[in-house]
Amino acid sequence: MAIEKKLSILLVEDEENLHEALKLNLELDGFEVTSAFDGVTALNAVQAEYFDLIILDVMLPEMDGFKVCEAIRLDNKEVPILFLTAKNSSADKIAGLRLGADDYLTKPFNLEEMLLRVQILLKRSGLSAEVKESLNSYNLDGFQINFQNMMVTTPANKSVSLTKKENALLRLLVERKNEVVSRESILEIVWGYDVYPSTRTIDNFIVTFRKLFEKDPSEPTHFFSVRGVGYKFIE
Repeated sequence: MAIEKKLSILLVEDEENLHEALKLNLELDGFEVTSAFDGVTALNAVQAEYFDLIILDVMLPEMDGFKVCEAIRLDNKEVPILFLTAKNSSADKIAGLRLGADDYLTKPFNLEEMLLRVQILLKRSGLSAEVKESLNSYNLDGFQINFQNMMVTTPANKSVSLTKKENALLRLLVERKNEVVSRESILEIVWGYDVYPSTRTIDNFIVTFRKLFEKDPSEPTHFFSVRGVGYKFIE
């Protein structure tokens, strides 16, 4: 029997006691954890090896977390990044998210919440055990969807790029085909932080999917909005 590879996390936190507590709990949850205590070491680690997720403190020696995140995103758009910070201002949160972070926790935080957010980020990126291997790709009426490289090949052999959020939402709907997926589930899994989009924002994603996949977007057969509840994909 093949041994299942552990998911790898880079933990970048300079407060030693907090670092050790987080490392221990992540390892107890089955992750392989690499430690970094300053920004330069963190960036070197990212350039040297692959990580499934990065937990990144904002206030770091040598190079702060914002700069580390910005540098990572120049080469790697996909690895989930969870910011940890002592700052509790909306401006700092928005700045981090704009630089490419996927989620943001303010210290002091609940350890169980942090571990849950790690699982959500991994699920959103398609790395949790709950995500079916078959959903790395999907064929819809001749449209070949590749969730790994976020590309759709049309029946006319034209390539269409998906954004990270489009890819995550589409995958979620396909994974739960024939079910109504609540707006709350979409916010938790696709957005994953408390700067939530409006219902109109999600509706706009559904409109985009209809324009791409439906023969007649005004009479959809695959992508539906269920008023007051959520959204549904039917094959």
